[in-house]
Amino acid sequence: MKLLKELWQYREMMISLVKRDLKSRYKASVLGFFWMFLNPLLQLTVYTIVFSTILKMGIDKFYLFLFVALVPWLFFSTCLTGGTGVILSQQDMVKKIYFPREVLPLSYTISQFVNMLLSFLVIFVVIILSGTKLNAFALAYLPLVMLIEFVLSLGVTYLVSALNVYYRDFEHILGIVSMAWMYLTPILYPIDRVPQQYVMLMYVNPMTPVTIAYRDILYYGRMPQAGSLLLAGGMSLGIWIAGQTVFGVLQRHFVEEL
Repeated sequence: MKLLKELWQYREMMISLVKRDLKSRYKASVLGFFWMFLNPLLQLTVYTIVFSTILKMGIDKFYLFLFVALVPWLFFSTCLTGGTGVILSQQDMVKKIYFPREVLPLSYTISQFVNMLLSFLVIFVVIILSGTKLNAFALAYLPLVMLIEFVLSLGVTYLVSALNVYYRDFEHILGIVSMAWMYLTPILYPIDRVPQQYVMLMYVNPMTPVTIAYRDILYYGRMPQAGSLLLAGGMSLGIWIAGQTVFGVLQRHFVEEL
C-alpha cells in the first residue's frame, strides 16, 4: 500500500515519462506516429508471404489468424528486450534525485501498452475488411485479457530492468530468448498442431494461454475458455509478484552499480 501511495504521488512524473517515450521514439522520422501502425503491418506482410505461399499453413484467413496474436506478442517482447535498458537509460536521474524507482519500468510498460492499443485499431480495421464477424459477448473479455498481459509484461519489465543493472550481458541474451520464446508460443501455428505429448509443456509458457485467448475472441469469435483465462491470470500475477520482489531487493544498490 505504501508503494501504491508513492506511485500515485508521482503519477505526473509517470505521465510525463510515457509522453516523452512515445514522442521520442519517432522523433525526426518522416512518418512519425504512423510507424506504430506500419511496424506490425510490415511484419504481418512478411510472415503472411512466408507462411501462406512458401511454408503453407492451410489456415483460412491466415493473415488475420497471425495478426491478432502478433500484435500482443510485439508488446510483450518489447517489454522483455527493451525493458533491460529502463534503469540504465535514466541512470543520471536515478543517481541524483529520489523517486520510487518502480516509476521507470511502470511508465515504460504503459507506453508500450499504449502502442499496442493503437495497433489494435489496425486489427479491427483488418477484421472488418476481412468480413469476419465479431462476437459482442466475446469482445467483453478483451479488456480482461489485455489487463492480464499488462500485468505479465510489467512483471517481466521489473525483472529484466533490475537484473540488467547488475549483469549487462542480460540484454544480449534476451534477444535470443525472445526469438526462441516466440516460436514456442502458438503465434505462427495453432495449438492443435503441437504433438500431444508437448501440449502441457506449452502451457508452462504464460504467453500461450494469453495468445489463445486473443485468438478465440478476435479470430474465432468465441469467448475464451475460463480455465485458460485463470491459468493466464495466475501465471501473470505470479510473475508480477516475482518481478516486483526482485526489483525491490535489487534497487537498493542501483546507485552503486550504475
